[in-house]
Amino acid sequence: MKNYFIIVACLSLFGCTASKKTNNSKEGIQVSKIWDSASHSAFPDLIRFKGAFYCSFREGSGHVPGTNGKARVLRSADGQNWHSVALLETDGIDLRDPKISITKDNRIMVMIGGSVYGEGAERSKLLALYPHVSFSDEAGANFSAPEKITILPQSSGRDWLWRVTWHKKQGYGINYHNNFVDLVHTDDGKKYTKIAQLDVDGYPNESTVRLDENDRMYVLVRREEGDKLGVLAQSVSPYTNWTYKKLSMRLGGPNFILYGKNQMIIGSRLYLPEGAATGILLTDLEGNVKKTIKLQSGGDTSYPGLLLHEGKLWVAYYSSHEGKTSIYLAMIPVSEFNLLPN
Repeated sequence: MKNYFIIVACLSLFGCTASKKTNNSKEGIQVSKIWDSASHSAFPDLIRFKGAFYCSFREGSGHVPGTNGKARVLRSADGQNWHSVALLETDGIDLRDPKISITKDNRIMVMIGGSVYGEGAERSKLLALYPHVSFSDEAGANFSAPEKITILPQSSGRDWLWRVTWHKKQGYGINYHNNFVDLVHTDDGKKYTKIAQLDVDGYPNESTVRLDENDRMYVLVRREEGDKLGVLAQSVSPYTNWTYKKLSMRLGGPNFILYGKNQMIIGSRLYLPEGAATGILLTDLEGNVKKTIKLQSGGDTSYPGLLLHEGKLWVAYYSSHEGKTSIYLAMIPVSEFNLLPN
């Protein structure tokens, strides 16, 4: 299968975009639209690398299905003016949910889901799922062509390694497949080995892993059957024995960061009576919600990338509340989260 990757710079084929800011009512939150060049832009993530912001997301004709999904990576020095540094694509593969992290050798890694569909009348039939990965150079300027990862002891052909978190030179993530969620780890970002299967029912899928300074692991898991409430799993090394807490809310595109000594900041789709929205929730380490902030959003929305920087929580998310599904950036003062003793 032929692979392609396109590296573009500011003022080139795709050009630059300057964000347009609005305020989010009484909280003093700034929200900007930072990209809307494709018919459907969604599933973003956000990091800082060598003094700049990087935002990754999928571009395609719609949410699902399709064989035309591509992964774009944007860069910004100030969080206001963004330009494209990569557009990753693979023939016949719908590249989805590109999540970015920084590897142990200090490069950007883009973990991407890869959906394979049928042809002709079978175009909407999902045939297989193969996670892909791409790496930047040391400067974060050029990215490799996406390549399939290896999952040991064996791939199910329906694998989705949704996000990888690096901790003490090891990468950890949850591979979901066939109604199971497995914790896997990697040394190089290309080959992953199963550590344990988590005991979560209800069609578990999208999951984010985080670790604290004492190596305690937290996993936030989305569930799509039964009561559909999210689950927070916790474990200590070697991560083979787990405790589970069912949360009070349903999750969609869940992400979180540990904040202080006893808090978490969770980003997720909010399932509200008036419709979907992207929200930020402050919780304790058991997932008990202390505060909820609803961002300017609606319709097809969620999948927030989260970053703490210079006294603000930066949130990259997608939404269709203004019509076209686009990528937005919210900046929330950290003072909004200083509710619990650290």
